Amino acid sequence: MLTVDYDKLAIRPGDLLLDLGCGFGRHAFEGLRRGARVVACDMATTELVETRSLFGAMATAGEIAPESFGECVNGDATRLPFADDTFDRIIASEVMEHIPDDLAALDELARVLKPGGTIAVTIPAWLPEKVCWALSDEYHAPKAVGGHVRIYTENELRAKMRGAGLHDGAAHHAHALHSPYWWIKCAVGTTNNDFPLVRWYHRLLVWDIEKRPAVTRVSEQLLNPVLGKSLVVYATKPIAAHRDADADTSVSTPESVPAPREAAHATA
Repeated sequence: MLTVDYDKLAIRPGDLLLDLGCGFGRHAFEGLRRGARVVACDMATTELVETRSLFGAMATAGEIAPESFGECVNGDATRLPFADDTFDRIIASEVMEHIPDDLAALDELARVLKPGGTIAVTIPAWLPEKVCWALSDEYHAPKAVGGHVRIYTENELRAKMRGAGLHDGAAHHAHALHSPYWWIKCAVGTTNNDFPLVRWYHRLLVWDIEKRPAVTRVSEQLLNPVLGKSLVVYATKPIAAHRDADADTSVSTPESVPAPREAAHATA
């Protein structure tokens, strides 16, 4: 289930992609399939171990190009273990709403993104999130340990991205069919997975993800602008003026990939 539009992210074979807050790697796996070199970063080592295992399985099955690779790094979004200007593309999906100091995290993401590179930040959309918070205080922090600490508006996220030195651009919503599922869970108890309507709706979502029938695809596209559970905002890191000047007078040469700072890697 992908939230980010990889065409809008403009990912290309050979790009170095950071998937921050990768979880179990859904966006990282798609990056590999598209020929990127992927670094999946998360604070949860258990999830990183599973992600690395699937990276290996994809390589064994021939699902990724020989020049691509997938690596897992345990790291804190507010203190990323990478050098400046490292990544061509960055995805931070459903991460910012969990981080108390989201400004520090955005500064770090801007720091490690190459000039001219693109970032996609996804967050819970304002309206569906407001409903979830109103229905249950166990959905978000402080009762939900590690849960959501804020509700963003699109304007707030854009302003914070600009404050980190990024040029914000296109945006869209995704996963409208998932909003009612979370409203039901909040209404009956976020951990009450055995409630009949929760179980039925979960089966519907799994069926939709696996089969992608036209009826649900069209319905979700129509509903996304209003009910989309996630908002995605894309931005670019501007190219410094002195680099523009250098480009007019210098011969272009292949650029080496900056080496990451020393980092703790997940191990199986």
